Amino acid sequence: MKEKLKNVPNRPGSYQMKDKHGHIIYVGKAKDLKKRLSSYFTGSHDHKTTKMLQNISDFDYIITDSELEAYILELDLIKKYQPRYNILLTDDKSYPYIEITKERHPKMIVTRRVKKKHRNLFGPYPNVKAARDTIQILNKLYPLRQCQTLPKEPCLYYHLGQCLAPCIHKIEQSSYREIENKIRRFLKGQTKAISDRLNAQMSEASDALEFERASEYKAMLDAIKTTTKQTKQGINLKDERPIDLIAVAAKDTQMVLVIFFIRNGKISAMDKRVLSYHSEKTQAIQTFLGQFYQTYPQPHTLLLDETIEASLLQAMLDINITVPKRGEKRRMMNMAKQNAIEALKSSELSAMKHREKTFDVLDELADLLGMPTPYHIEAFDNSHLFGEYPVSAMVSFKNAKPAKNDYRKYNLKESLKQSGDTDQMKEVLYRRFRRILMDQLKQPDLIILDGGINQLNAAKDIKKAFALTIPLISLVKDAKHKTSHLLDESGTTFEIRKDSELFKFLTRVQDEAHRFAITFHQNKRHKGLFESKLDDIKGIGKARKQTLLKTFKTTQAIKNAKDEDLRSLGLSEILIQRLKEKL
Repeated sequence: MKEKLKNVPNRPGSYQMKDKHGHIIYVGKAKDLKKRLSSYFTGSHDHKTTKMLQNISDFDYIITDSELEAYILELDLIKKYQPRYNILLTDDKSYPYIEITKERHPKMIVTRRVKKKHRNLFGPYPNVKAARDTIQILNKLYPLRQCQTLPKEPCLYYHLGQCLAPCIHKIEQSSYREIENKIRRFLKGQTKAISDRLNAQMSEASDALEFERASEYKAMLDAIKTTTKQTKQGINLKDERPIDLIAVAAKDTQMVLVIFFIRNGKISAMDKRVLSYHSEKTQAIQTFLGQFYQTYPQPHTLLLDETIEASLLQAMLDINITVPKRGEKRRMMNMAKQNAIEALKSSELSAMKHREKTFDVLDELADLLGMPTPYHIEAFDNSHLFGEYPVSAMVSFKNAKPAKNDYRKYNLKESLKQSGDTDQMKEVLYRRFRRILMDQLKQPDLIILDGGINQLNAAKDIKKAFALTIPLISLVKDAKHKTSHLLDESGTTFEIRKDSELFKFLTRVQDEAHRFAITFHQNKRHKGLFESKLDDIKGIGKARKQTLLKTFKTTQAIKNAKDEDLRSLGLSEILIQRLKEKL
């Protein structure tokens, strides 16, 4: 390591720390690579850095022209490799926004799939209900389309004055732009004009003794007040542009970031992120915020507390970043800081438990099997009904958490043989391994199978055929269909304590694979009850179809049946030929 450090240049770039198996476990960036890397291997370090250094056996680096390029490269590499010791922005949290769609005839929707730059995107809202309640009010006030597809004649909303009826009228885009501007002003809190109009209509209805209509206007006025009311803290900025305010509290390896989303001068939503970090605090915050604003819409202004270094973030985002010193913005910052401190106090125990259930569990599994820590696990389970509607499902766990975007479903060939489960395991692994090699996908660190030694041997044959070295294990269930023990490729049995975190983790993986497979199978079987390959064969009606399926059980068996067996059921030569061609 010291010899390798001699050749590192004094240039900006990104560096990648690797464990003894060559896995990237940490990605960082530096203005001076040589100085930064040398600091890891000289002098003493705090507990969190020392713990990471114990697992580092090698490093690599990529030179860039500037520290900003190194920062952007660092974010890309973190996203690609998901290193163990980096702060990772998971996709398990999103916020509801109101969007005016970009269509010929736009409408308002609640969405969590946001595009970072969208002119007609409003929010975030504290929850979906708040966003939907706001849309409900807006739809009554501003007549945008509410139907999914345009009908051939006007609907009830048109007769209520809540739609322009583009289904029968030609609506100019200028009319939509005017409505969008009114909605934008409303959401900014400029509601005096619409409130005055509703008050006048309420009085007019009341004078005409139309109390039911007056009551509706009163309800709308109350809803507007609720939607645009001041925050409980009484804080209200004069600046109506989108502002994000971020405060941080840190201790040991724990960090809490509190984000206030300030819209139209008021706090519209809040986010708390509890993070574990193993690098310098400044670098950890930069890494998180860089990932965060690559995913979520950027505000007009970013307010940071004085402990956050903002130069690189400002250069990457090209937005206004300031540290509030006084006034309402400082008051908001103090409130966010206090929230972060309180959250940090309560997070220490939960963080320790989280660690036990994630990386500690993976390390324990690695020690048990004598293999590298399996940060990326794929698990397979098959499901069928006496050979019919066979399917397989693959679930993926990264850093001991489900990675649902990587889940896969497989339709399998029907088989009436006793070895059906083994054949199905061979088929699904053949298809998965082939896809990994053909598309040059990153190979998992471990594959978990559901079944016994037969499924494991079948998997070994397929792995050998593809010349892969991915470790395989099988989770065996007992008579009650509960996880019993673990088998490795040599047939060695590993008993695991039922109350251990490792056993709970493996059971969770197995249960998730089973749930995903059985749900897919049930949906396919339900669909299959109403469909058959025999349905559109001329000459085979309902009675003959039932006779064929009752006799042969599956369409695969019918396909392989001898002609004399089919003739014995009353099928003519022409019908047999037609049947065979179809199947």
